[in-house]
Amino acid sequence: MGELRFSAVVLTISDSAAEGRRDDTSGDAIEQLLERKGFTPIRRAVVPDEREDIERALIEACSSAQLVVTSGGTGLGPRDVTPEATKAILDREAPGIAEVMRAGGLLHTPLAALSRGVAGARGGSLVINLPGSEQAVRESLEAVIGLIPHALETLSGHTSHG
Repeated sequence: MGELRFSAVVLTISDSAAEGRRDDTSGDAIEQLLERKGFTPIRRAVVPDEREDIERALIEACSSAQLVVTSGGTGLGPRDVTPEATKAILDREAPGIAEVMRAGGLLHTPLAALSRGVAGARGGSLVINLPGSEQAVRESLEAVIGLIPHALETLSGHTSHG
């Protein structure tokens, strides 16, 4: 079987980036990592930290891409609602993915334990919540990037093991 190509959407969840007060460096980092792994095309959007806006953006992204990666809104702050919005739109959670991301982050900082990011499937799309900092994005995504193609193949109905 030839190499499968998967489309991706990167959603940066940030009030300050949505208002243009800061650059979306975490979104840049995600896009670079995904491009190196052959994901194409990659679309991006910035969404404010509002649960309804996040849910709407996730649903729209899942309707057009196999992989949806979010950055931001996974901490303990009062406006950090990305995990709740994600859980609301998922059909099934994939807790192992989030566990591997946190374990990978713990190799670099004990603060990784504070991330509440989740992962799971909506239809044939995989949704993964990453933390908001550029460094945490790289560490978390690198920890699971090898799992993503198999997860997407399984979601698309390719379940043979060979």
